[in-house]
Amino acid sequence: MSKCKIIHYRKNCIGCNSCTEHAPGNWEIDTADGKANLKRASGKDEVFITEISELELADNQRAAQDCPVGIIHILDAQGKDISFK
Repeated sequence: MSKCKIIHYRKNCIGCNSCTEHAPGNWEIDTADGKANLKRASGKDEVFITEISELELADNQRAAQDCPVGIIHILDAQGKDISFK
């Protein structure tokens, strides 16, 4: 499987910590504002993107599913949204 991308719309994050519980290797809570940061991501205007491996996919899909504000999206190599199993 090719690498997938996570897109994080950080502006709307409420800091519930769900993403960090499911995929701590990819997520952390920022102590300055209490919102989640997507590790190793680049972005602008509060939209951040990073690539993940197939091994990281299931945990991040759980993070996307449990996000109460729906700000985590996972795209496959063709750009299809696979956030939910």
